[in-house]
Amino acid sequence: MAKDRSQRDDYTAPLRRLLTGVVCLCLLAIFLIWRIDSPRVERFRAQVVDAVVPSMDWAMIPVEGAINLFRDFQSYQRLAEQNRELRSELRQMRAWKEAALQLEQENARLLDLNNVRLDPRLTYVTGVVMADSGSPFRQSVILNVGARDGVRDGWAAMDGIGLVGRISGTGQDTARVILLTDAASAVPALIQPSGQSTLVAGDNSPAPVIDFLENPDLVRPGDRVVTSGDGNVFPAGLLIGQVTQDRFGRLRVRLSADYERLEFLRVLRHHGSEVIKDPGGLVVPAPGINIPQPRPEGLGNEAAAGATDGE
Repeated sequence: MAKDRSQRDDYTAPLRRLLTGVVCLCLLAIFLIWRIDSPRVERFRAQVVDAVVPSMDWAMIPVEGAINLFRDFQSYQRLAEQNRELRSELRQMRAWKEAALQLEQENARLLDLNNVRLDPRLTYVTGVVMADSGSPFRQSVILNVGARDGVRDGWAAMDGIGLVGRISGTGQDTARVILLTDAASAVPALIQPSGQSTLVAGDNSPAPVIDFLENPDLVRPGDRVVTSGDGNVFPAGLLIGQVTQDRFGRLRVRLSADYERLEFLRVLRHHGSEVIKDPGGLVVPAPGINIPQPRPEGLGNEAAAGATDGE
């Protein structure tokens, strides 16, 4: 064993010295070649660089990948920031869109109110619906107009199309409107074109009932229902709705007012019709015509004649 080890040492030591010498000579030659200033040597160096450097592209692939990953991460951060900004702008645009739709609806309601044709003698005040106090037992709304605006109990309230209800309570700045659908509501009405008088009574359903109809055979679904003005409750001719029939065959009124979107209501200033108490007050005598006075009670025919002669 000792002999074999000594033989390997005899071979490896000279080989090491030989390889060391060859490496030193190669390094010296490379140094000299890179230091020689000659066109031929320069072309040789360029050929060596062209042959060696491209083969190092594999070493740059991880570096380029890391650089591209970092750039992609920065781009992702910018995209995330832009996405957040766009989402915020989109929320703002939705808010502006909702505000624009609400303004458009309010404008349409106000235009409807302005287009309603009323008796020129009737004046009105427009109020905004502040709250809906409707319940299964009471259906009403509250307006932002009251006694300071001259609103009184019993006045009619309309939307852009038809009658909604009547004022049932006033405060200084607010007023309550009992809707036609409320169970406490009863409105004298007229059905056109038959001219039948009736009473539109609410029963807490979307379609009030037609009661006390004299001749139901003359009434057809689709006939117009307007206020009659009887009882000095409402002005005559205000549109209520159209006649309809439920599944039980009972006549009801499909209201023209849009109860689902009550935003503005017009309160009609109705001070009532002139009540004539004197039977002769309706006929105004022409100028120059003497109207005989009624005979005083307790006087006989002779006394009445004497009073006439004395005149």
